[in-house]
Amino acid sequence: MEKSNQNAEKNFIVGLVTSVRNKWPDEVPTRSQLTELAQMLSSITSYSGDIEEAVKKVLYNIDTKMDVGVSLVDPQADHDEEWVNNLSDQSWEYSDAYENHLLLNEWAPDVVNTISDDTKNILGQLQNPKDDAPQWDRRGLVIGHVQSGKTANYLGLVAKAAGAGYRFILIIAGIHENLRKQTQERVDAGFSGATVTKDGRSLIGVGLENKNYPAPACLTNTISDFKKATAAQNWRLADHNKPIVLVIKKNVRTLESLYTWLKELNANTAGTISDLPMLMIDDEADNASINTKKEDIDPTKTNRKIREILGLFDKRCYVGYTATPYANVLINPDAYGDEKLRKELFPKDFIYCLDAPNTYFGPRKVFLDDHLGRPESDNQVSPRVLQPIYDAENYIPLKHDKYFDLSGLPPSLEVAICQFVIAKAIRIIRGHGNKHCSMLINVSRFVDVQRGVKSHVSLYLKRLREAVKANYAMPNSVSDRDGYMQILKSVFDEEYGSDQLRWYGVKNELFSAVDSIKIFVVNSDKKKSDEVLDYKKYEKTGSGLTAIAIGGLSLSRGLTIEGLCISYMYRNTRMYDTLMQMGRWFGYRFGFADLCRVHLPQDSIDWYSHIAGSTENLRQQITEMRANDLSPMQFGLYVQSHEEGLMVTAANKMRNGEKLTLNQNYSGELKESYILAFDKQIHKENRKLIKEFWETKFGVRELVPTTKGWIARDVSTFKVVEFLKKFRVHSSYVMKSWTIRYLEEKVLLKYEFSDVLFISNANEKPSDTRILGPQLREKGVKNCDGFWRLSGYRVASRGDEKLGLTTDQFDAAKLSVKVSETLSDYHYRRQRKKPLLMIHFINVRGENGTGQDNVPAYGISFPYGDYSSGVEVIANKVYLEQFNGEIDDMPDDEDEYHES
Repeated sequence: MEKSNQNAEKNFIVGLVTSVRNKWPDEVPTRSQLTELAQMLSSITSYSGDIEEAVKKVLYNIDTKMDVGVSLVDPQADHDEEWVNNLSDQSWEYSDAYENHLLLNEWAPDVVNTISDDTKNILGQLQNPKDDAPQWDRRGLVIGHVQSGKTANYLGLVAKAAGAGYRFILIIAGIHENLRKQTQERVDAGFSGATVTKDGRSLIGVGLENKNYPAPACLTNTISDFKKATAAQNWRLADHNKPIVLVIKKNVRTLESLYTWLKELNANTAGTISDLPMLMIDDEADNASINTKKEDIDPTKTNRKIREILGLFDKRCYVGYTATPYANVLINPDAYGDEKLRKELFPKDFIYCLDAPNTYFGPRKVFLDDHLGRPESDNQVSPRVLQPIYDAENYIPLKHDKYFDLSGLPPSLEVAICQFVIAKAIRIIRGHGNKHCSMLINVSRFVDVQRGVKSHVSLYLKRLREAVKANYAMPNSVSDRDGYMQILKSVFDEEYGSDQLRWYGVKNELFSAVDSIKIFVVNSDKKKSDEVLDYKKYEKTGSGLTAIAIGGLSLSRGLTIEGLCISYMYRNTRMYDTLMQMGRWFGYRFGFADLCRVHLPQDSIDWYSHIAGSTENLRQQITEMRANDLSPMQFGLYVQSHEEGLMVTAANKMRNGEKLTLNQNYSGELKESYILAFDKQIHKENRKLIKEFWETKFGVRELVPTTKGWIARDVSTFKVVEFLKKFRVHSSYVMKSWTIRYLEEKVLLKYEFSDVLFISNANEKPSDTRILGPQLREKGVKNCDGFWRLSGYRVASRGDEKLGLTTDQFDAAKLSVKVSETLSDYHYRRQRKKPLLMIHFINVRGENGTGQDNVPAYGISFPYGDYSSGVEVIANKVYLEQFNGEIDDMPDDEDEYHES
């Protein structure tokens, strides 16, 4: 019955969306118009579900927008991307079925249209499979967002490529079987149209939705990866007249088995396969680490096998997909053993950067956007989404071994569990009782420790369940005397209480919420795993799964945690790609974005914010490079010059105490003195320096007022360099000397003038006794060895770079914002077209409450567009540790990996 009701709701929403598109093709209906249409449709279909909830969902779909991505190609290359426009209608049979499948599964129409446009554009960057040249080879990279729909995109590409004539399609889906299986399920539903289980073969997805669907041959299934037994079967690829697809792990033995079968049974006398155009999709293309000791996932051996398989086909295309573009394929020859190997993996032909829908709950919304006040609706991100963990170290230290015996749960984790129970209760009230609802706990890389965490979580839930069962239906005067009920109520009041949500309503649903929770340990050790975390199993019954998932690496890359509300991660890795991939809390949160909470150490919050900003900047650089007709190779050189690229490359060198010579390019970057010394004499001298330059107005006639301080326009860039040379910083902050070198050697040649901003919250005039009104920085400021480190590695407030822009520049910045973006410093920086020095005074309050007032700091914003070269600098072990932290929690050392 539950599944029947769920299907009825789904069909009703799909029908309502279709009716809206037919009735209002070029405009958006009002809520009242939509409600009237829904009521009419319900009378026709006898739908008895929640009309208001259906209307909310349809409005969400209508409001969900997504811009087409941006491609970076070699403008000098001899490639005609227009070949896709000459394909017949029959060529889109697979992709039409796939896009209709997405619509039938309630994907927003605008997003489906954009996926269609994106995948057609990407297909255009591949070779025409009908090209009769004896050999061709195309290599590309698609950059998406974590949990934003990369799989949906590459399935769209697979469907289009199959229709166009690609006969052999290989999808490499990460290093873990649970991720491969998850990808296989998506391929089965969206492309092959059938699934194979222990009960046999059955039609699903596009196979059910389309009569006479031309199903491709699928050589893998949800039960089994490609294995030696498959390879032993005596048949050839040429025996099939339909496309052939495989979904395999990125595992040396699997790749070897596939290579052997392809070569021995399918190659011609020349040792190649000449008659089958092939497409290889490499999901998580950057997942090849430099320090692994595990033979089956060794990056050099793995990628050599990938190259060997590609080399078997005379007509081949390789497309890597990643959300973390600081990938080894771009920047690190050391990871692959030889330069030839690296070059052959480089996306020489194209890089395509996907946009995200405006409803995507991603790094920008969580870590970059400033949220003021409570959210206006249950689809907005709460300003309380980020919650620092301060108490976990005494319970489960960041440094621990696999024999660590957990004595109890940190209070913050107990609070997070209570948040999850309450969030589930609220979702029941909102009509989401049969939807998936999950919590993630990632506090250890060791399987045995994860199981210990499960035992303590189970015990705490048992006590909560007993307390709730005894009290949820009792009067408040009785239930308020129970300790656990008091905790639940205080968490509710602190986190979720509002005019729309009252405690007594939530309290009535607490038992249903807590009683539905199941706990899973998610890792690769089948011997130590209990029930598998399988959302599909529960979908078959129509009842969503309410799960607490405890794990490490398996939770960190690729695996989708459905309906994720509460995340608790206490880990100390600071590697760029690994940390971003651990962000399983990103994704889509229709109807419960306001309930989501992410618990992280303050260091991780700061570092995530820094990474999120740097990664956004990298995406934006692709747009700038496209406008300037630059090539993927120039993008690769730019990534190499990012000091953030060190997060991928530096860890092994840190262990040996080596120095690194880096080529730094600061185009489109903001570099700030986020390290502030305790030494009062330094700040006294800097205040005197600022006063001197203030009084001379940096050599210009006047200071022009802004809404937050004063600006000196068209200052000689030599003056800016002079100021920075005299400005004193703590010895740990090496970026000052690097910035000065870049200004002297690269910027002065192109930019004679710069702007200078005196940031002032109080907006004093230049003649006032006090130089500037200070900003207060206290939240997240970390006390280090002789200095404070500002939260988020930021000095300026977001939006400061708009100060001093002309009206025309400000309007142009607003017009350049994509649907998935909010107006940010990036958009302002694009309009300024010259360097900007910002001078700040900050009242600093560290973790222990001590601090100083009127501490000077600065930031310098560099214009976009100068990608040709950088400056060489030396980074020593101290600097690398400052960025990376101690390398104790490397993803390659995950003890949980035991899979064959």
